[in-house]
Amino acid sequence: MIRVFLIGYMGAGKTTLGKALARRLSVPFVDLDWYIEERFHKTVGELFAGRGEKAFRELEKKMLHEVAEFEDVIISTGGGTPCFFDNMDFMNKVGKTVFLKVHPDVLFGRLRVAKQQRPILREKTDEELKDFIVRALEERKPFYTRAKHVFDADELDNRRQIKKAVEQLLLLLQI
Repeated sequence: MIRVFLIGYMGAGKTTLGKALARRLSVPFVDLDWYIEERFHKTVGELFAGRGEKAFRELEKKMLHEVAEFEDVIISTGGGTPCFFDNMDFMNKVGKTVFLKVHPDVLFGRLRVAKQQRPILREKTDEELKDFIVRALEERKPFYTRAKHVFDADELDNRRQIKKAVEQLLLLLQI
C-alpha cells in the first residue's frame, strides 16, 4: 500500500510533484486544501476567515484523518497542516512523509508570480514577501524537518525537471 504525504511551504511544489508522482504510480492524488473546499463548498480562505484559525485547524485535522484512510494515494497537505496538533506524528505513523525543501529565494520567485492567487500575499511588497517567507520557514522548520524524508524541490520549473524529481522521489521512498 502506498500512502505518501507531501509537506512544505506554499509554492514548494506539493501539488505539481504530487500530481506527477500520482500519475507515475497510477494512484489518486488528493490536495487536502481542495478536498476541504469541495466538502464545504467554500475556499480555504473563506473557511479560515469565517471560522477563525482555531476552528479551521480543527476542521483541517479532521479532514487530514479522513484522507489518511485512503489507500494507494499521494496527499498534498496545506503548508501549515504539519504545524498543528499532532498532525506530523499522525502522518508519520500512517504513511511516508516528505518535506519538499525549497530555498527561500526560489520560493520568492515562485510566490512573487502567484501573489494575486494568494490573498495572504497579495498586498506585500517584494521586500515584505521575502521577509514573510524567511520568517515562516524558520517558524515551521521544527515541524517540517520531522518528516521521514527531505527532498530538494528547487528544480521543478519544466516537465524534464519534474520527471527527474519524480524518479528521484521514487528512489528515496523505495516505491
